[in-house]
Amino acid sequence: VGFVSEDEYLEIQGITREQSGDYECSASNDVAAPVVRRVKVTVNYPPYISEAKGTGVPVGQKGTLQCEASAVPSAEFQWYKDDKRLVEGKKGVKVENRPFLSKLIFFNVSEHDYGNYTCVASNKLGHTNASIMLFEVKTTALTPWKGPGAVSEVNNGTSRRAGCIWLLPFLVLHLFLKF
Repeated sequence: VGFVSEDEYLEIQGITREQSGDYECSASNDVAAPVVRRVKVTVNYPPYISEAKGTGVPVGQKGTLQCEASAVPSAEFQWYKDDKRLVEGKKGVKVENRPFLSKLIFFNVSEHDYGNYTCVASNKLGHTNASIMLFEVKTTALTPWKGPGAVSEVNNGTSRRAGCIWLLPFLVLHLFLKF
């Protein structure tokens, strides 16, 4: 959609960030060839967070929380946990900030790390925030005796293995009849 003005200026009332971009001005008369100039229009706006979702991580693993915000000028990010600002250099935690993305990286997640974090994105026009959860995910280790098709019973802390050995004759018979 273009804008046309017969005057020496173009006024766009109620401009939105979607209307940012290159505009072209053309001036002409009966004496010389038209003169064309391009103008880049930048619409400044406060941050809005477009992506912020929680993640589940097992204890002892690497975990990352991400906060994505759109803003002009670019947003500056800060992270909080329990209303306390997280400072760069906290042991085992790193903050990576880019113009539209901030990552809170945990190199070795502990029980203490789980909880609700707040990402704050701000620029000179305003600020916004989002809550992001880091939650625990339980992992179960697969051993040669545990896995799909295996049954395990636990009695007083000891484990008794009972595989599906009765399936073996049927599998052998099926393969024998197939060839």
